[in-house]
Amino acid sequence: MNIEMMLTLFDIEQRREVEFTGFAREATPEVVRLVDQQAAEGDSMVIYSHLTAANADGVIEAEIAYFEGIGHDFEWKVYDHDSPPNLKERLLAHGFEIGDAEALLVLDLAEAPPALLAPVSHDVRRITDPEQLADVVAVQQEVWPEADFISRLGERLTADLQANPGHLSIYVAYVDEVPACSAWITFHRESQFAGLWGGSTLPQFRQRGLYTALVATRLQEAKRRGVRFLTIDASPMSHAVLQKFGFRLLTYTYPCKWRAGSAQRRRVTET
Repeated sequence: MNIEMMLTLFDIEQRREVEFTGFAREATPEVVRLVDQQAAEGDSMVIYSHLTAANADGVIEAEIAYFEGIGHDFEWKVYDHDSPPNLKERLLAHGFEIGDAEALLVLDLAEAPPALLAPVSHDVRRITDPEQLADVVAVQQEVWPEADFISRLGERLTADLQANPGHLSIYVAYVDEVPACSAWITFHRESQFAGLWGGSTLPQFRQRGLYTALVATRLQEAKRRGVRFLTIDASPMSHAVLQKFGFRLLTYTYPCKWRAGSAQRRRVTET
């Protein structure tokens, strides 16, 4: 696998051209935005940018003004290969909160190991009824109680299931009828990539193979649907597990968060 070529393909299919249910895609010469259409306060993002040292600060200020104008929080997701090389530091200087680094991993399904292609023996169920999403959210809330995405997770997954069920498959692994691990996978039209998301296991049920079972379940669905590559933004814990199965590091990403109203608060503070 040529990492540089893979990053180029990923940028095209999963950043420059990608669309998500519930978001309006807006492209300018410098950035691609996904603007939240479901909530007044917004959960929007800048998913792609191609800037230079000369225009970066001006574009950052323009994006802040745009999202402040519609009253949205937004995340600017920075990748290590983005330009200019100090983009993350520039965002910090403009008042963004910089999150922890996450490893972007990729697996070519043509090279998937037998362990992930074998029948899954755990009690893994696909969730298709929005009323069952409480089990998904319950796991995520316990594992990530402080995460921003938790507050609207159930609403977002419900909207996806109802509006575009082919885009999303959601799974829960149960132990004695208790939801112990939950995760989902997203598919995109005319893309060779599918994304793994959410894989989280309650502490008391770890070391039982549940996380691996959900990776295998989603991988096998992706293979049936003709997907070529799986990607995941991996935490340090999942990174170690996934590398054993052949996932390779593409780059590191950084969630850079702008809170609506930050510009006004900064002006008051500086005055």
